[in-house]
Amino acid sequence: MNYEPIENYGIVGDLNTVALIGLTGSVDFMCFPDFDSPSIFARLLDSEKGGSFQIHPVFTKMKTKQLYLPDTNVLLTRFLSEDGVGEITDFMPVEELYNGKEFTHLGLISAAYNLDKQLNDSRNKNVYS
Repeated sequence: MNYEPIENYGIVGDLNTVALIGLTGSVDFMCFPDFDSPSIFARLLDSEKGGSFQIHPVFTKMKTKQLYLPDTNVLLTRFLSEDGVGEITDFMPVEELYNGKEFTHLGLISAAYNLDKQLNDSRNKNVYS
């Protein structure tokens, strides 16, 4: 099993739940729509069965950085390459309009997308061994 160090993750939330986003642009942990809801992604806990959603650039060589926009919970993941710069923006607005039930994972890059999903992750027996 291959796990990212915890310091390679940024976190966004809406006071109801959170998502952990890796330097690779992967959402590796998220319960939705609430903290106590079943997980929809849990690769952070089990890299083989946990599931994730990833937007990643098609660059061959790159460096990655994560930062928050000042005074916000908006996370930017940047991919720096000789071929160009890619950026993913992650946030969860805290608004009455959406009851805090919205997650946005946007990519502004020439990218590939991976969805590795185990349905009802946290309720399946023997998912995390």
